[in-house]
Amino acid sequence: MLPRLACATGRKCHRHVQSARTASKGTHLNWDYPHAHTLPVTPEPGDIDGLQHTNNAVYVRWCEHIAWHHSAALGLDLDDYRRLDRAMAIRRGEYDYLLPTRAGEALTLATWLCASDGRSSMERRFQLVRDSDGATVVRGRWDLICIELSSGRARRLPPEFVAVYEPAIVAARQA
Repeated sequence: MLPRLACATGRKCHRHVQSARTASKGTHLNWDYPHAHTLPVTPEPGDIDGLQHTNNAVYVRWCEHIAWHHSAALGLDLDDYRRLDRAMAIRRGEYDYLLPTRAGEALTLATWLCASDGRSSMERRFQLVRDSDGATVVRGRWDLICIELSSGRARRLPPEFVAVYEPAIVAARQA
């Protein structure tokens, strides 16, 4: 059985999300950006919808999981967010579902921080690739805003966020 990982919600994540791979192990995959933070994922039978492919909500859940995993790997986890009374909240989420996936397919999900205004907002990107042929099956993008947890109001990035997140930002490709 694969290890269970704690999600930011405090619930245990599904066992189909395994431990992180370093970007060097995923170099055979055609990533949109350098320095990918990756997790191998595999749809389980319960992830399959009435159309016989992975339900789109599963991809969104995986993106949330890898975002928290990446943040923790960089040095900021949910306990830090609570201690600082700050969090990066999703202001807008956008997903392009390019190809279907099926139960049992080996996939690799990657994420990057791609932009920051250095004051209150950041951008995170996602790419899900099918391991068997390297095809990109989903791309996603989040616009994030720093909030004060106690009030829910937008606030400046605390120095701890800037120190951890800014060095991890990769340049987004121009369209």
